[in-house]
Amino acid sequence: MHSPQALIAGAGIGGLAAALACSRSGWRVRVFERAPVFSEVGAGIQLGPNGVRALQAWGLNQALQQVAAFPDRLEVRSAITGETLAALRLGEQVVQRYGAPYATLHRADLHQLLLTALERQTDVQLDLNTRVREVMQTSQAVRLHTSHEEGDLVQEVQGDALIAADGLWSGVREQVLRDGGPRATGHLAYRALLPQVSLPASLRSRHITVWLGPRLHVVQYPVRGGESLNVVVIVHGSVQNDAQSWDHSANAADLQGAFIKACSSLQVLMEAVTQWRLWVLHDRLSLRGPDEMARGRVALLGDAAHPMRPYLAQGAGMAIEDAACLGGLLTQTAEHVPELLQRYAAQRWQRNARVQARAVRNGAIFHLDGVARWGRDAALKLFGERLLDQPWLYGEI
Repeated sequence: MHSPQALIAGAGIGGLAAALACSRSGWRVRVFERAPVFSEVGAGIQLGPNGVRALQAWGLNQALQQVAAFPDRLEVRSAITGETLAALRLGEQVVQRYGAPYATLHRADLHQLLLTALERQTDVQLDLNTRVREVMQTSQAVRLHTSHEEGDLVQEVQGDALIAADGLWSGVREQVLRDGGPRATGHLAYRALLPQVSLPASLRSRHITVWLGPRLHVVQYPVRGGESLNVVVIVHGSVQNDAQSWDHSANAADLQGAFIKACSSLQVLMEAVTQWRLWVLHDRLSLRGPDEMARGRVALLGDAAHPMRPYLAQGAGMAIEDAACLGGLLTQTAEHVPELLQRYAAQRWQRNARVQARAVRNGAIFHLDGVARWGRDAALKLFGERLLDQPWLYGEI
């Protein structure tokens, strides 16, 4: 008797995590990726202890230790005055409280970590340069029409379940839910990666630092074991062309006007960046029910299901949690796949919706101005760690 087969659309972090979870649960796996090679654009990721615990459960702790940084502190500072408003102890404090560390790492390193683990699994097939063009379901199976990205020859593939992990602009979601595309948030993210050895000593950091300013904020943290510093600037604005691409080349001059009133420390950091990559931020409304994460034999995962703004640093974490939940359920009998996928959706949608909503709220708080900004800063100074810690998020689910 053959083991059931999971078809997975997308080979980003969510897709590879789902593939690994399904394979570890005894399923055959076939992954379809539109890109001709497995790669991830250079950008940093924060991974809270909730996401790290899932990687540890898959036996990936040693591999994570080799590529990640583990900051011992999160600082929130004023972009205008430079003063520290609040701090949260990370490092061993987080391990003791939540059973796993807080990690920061390069997106490509996390992707490669998952890919290497997946390649060790048996019964896994990776189809590059392949687009999922049509999704069809019956009571017994799900069928896909796929083709090479540049060709017209269509192949039919059949499996027991389809996991849509094809990202924010998910083509599978559009076929299954038919609920339109993502919405523009009105925010832009500029990203840069700096070798720490090239920076003045005053700019090198092992911490996570969040700078809060009027209608903008900056996040910096170490990646690749501390060798590089990831810098993200989020400002209000829009880009009219190529909305689906988040890897535009951007000129530092575009940001100069936003930092005229910034403190000297932040201005020096901005001047150290010679090239930015631009990400036009999009999201969707928070999930409203489990049927937005599973329909029949199709389940949605990660950004395909619940794209979220980066103001809680949980995009990758929620995708990995989705995969871990799905894998746990698929260890059960595969005779009733739609029921298992509905259970997955029922277990995941409310938590994902809460993270989506909290991220939107955080973005509004980060960008306050005027009297509201003064009130926020005063609250941070008064309550400190009590405001920054997230037991509901980092603790056991």
